[in-house]
Amino acid sequence: MSAVMISTAPEVSPGRAARWKTKRRRRIVQHTVLYVVLTISLILTLLPFVWMVLGSVKTQAELMQRPITWWPQHPTLQNFVEWFTELDFPRYLTNSVVVSVVVVLGNLVFCSMMGYALAKMEFPGKKLIFGIVMVMLMVPAVVTMIPLFVLVANMGMVNTYWGLILPSLATPFGVFLMRQFMQSIPESLIEAARVDGASELRIFAQIVMPMSGPPLATLGVFTFLGSWNSFLWPLVVAQDSHMYTLPVALSLFSVGKLGPEYGTVMAGAVLIIAPVLVLFAFLQKYFVQGMATAGLK
Repeated sequence: MSAVMISTAPEVSPGRAARWKTKRRRRIVQHTVLYVVLTISLILTLLPFVWMVLGSVKTQAELMQRPITWWPQHPTLQNFVEWFTELDFPRYLTNSVVVSVVVVLGNLVFCSMMGYALAKMEFPGKKLIFGIVMVMLMVPAVVTMIPLFVLVANMGMVNTYWGLILPSLATPFGVFLMRQFMQSIPESLIEAARVDGASELRIFAQIVMPMSGPPLATLGVFTFLGSWNSFLWPLVVAQDSHMYTLPVALSLFSVGKLGPEYGTVMAGAVLIIAPVLVLFAFLQKYFVQGMATAGLK
């Protein structure tokens, strides 16, 4: 007797197979169009940065010639040398680093304290204070610039580091970011520490802060970017060239005797953006985690 093999696989009708092939082709076309659009967007985004880097090693004559050339014909580092010799780049870099580092540290400490108080503590006026923080998020910084300058001038802090630092030592965005994240910390964990006799400061320092790595990294990156790229406030407060930060120096010393020195401007822009790229490369993981977890509560 011969065994009869009976197939148990379900038969696919020709109509269903055709519909499946049509959906598959449509999906491939959609993905292809999406990748093409994203690639074009990426190229358009990177194009100014590529032009800036290439232009920083070009001579003024090559930058002004027409038609333009993308690749430097006679690469030179003279534009960077001018920043370290004629324009006192180390001094401007020191000012920017001091201001940015102190502002970042202040925001990490004070915004975290305020966020913890608004998220995990009960006290009179808590909702009012949080409402003020939300209102300040919607107020443009330029609106408060004149009152801040009058206050700083009356305190004798014009043309000083403290005048550059104090107005940005704690920001509404930082308070809001840390408060949103700390709301997600289990209340039972905080209550258990309180029952064990831990003070609020100890709970904050030994329990809450170690759990707040991603939002702290996010706040640090945003604060550093804002302080490092700040132009209008340092321009108003810094009265002498020895207190200029890099963006102010870039704007004021980029015009030579014969007109704008485009190579010097691009070289300065490269020097300004390099620390930001390095910082983001090291903190990218925590930055993405903080953005994904801190704003969902």
